[in-house]
Amino acid sequence: MKQEELLYAKTHEWVHVDRDAAGEKIATVGISHFAVEALTDLVYIELPEVGRQVKAGESFGEVESVKAVSDLYSPVSGEIVDINGSLTMKLDQLHDDPYGAGWIVKIKLSDESALKNLLDYKAYQAQCAEEGH
Repeated sequence: MKQEELLYAKTHEWVHVDRDAAGEKIATVGISHFAVEALTDLVYIELPEVGRQVKAGESFGEVESVKAVSDLYSPVSGEIVDINGSLTMKLDQLHDDPYGAGWIVKIKLSDESALKNLLDYKAYQAQCAEEGH
């Protein structure tokens, strides 16, 4: 996925919304390259259960590095319909391909209003620059 086409949460999660075969809006969620670089050496990820309901802004898991444990926040509200289970064995995918193979969860949207609160690429780049990176 192209970074310029994604939406971003202020907490560094990215979102790409598409429709599935049934016409449902599905948000693919991951963490940005900026976030992965800030975390440095990743050692563990805790993924949620498929079927879990999440609200925008709610923590749905954790990623742990040698420096810290960071919550993963859902940028949208809905039901988790898929998780990227391969990340538990291949955390390097988050670093090597954060916008492709490093996706974390897919969420069937129940409320699209949270999308309005997300940043576009340009605004997200400005936020990252303000944070000193």
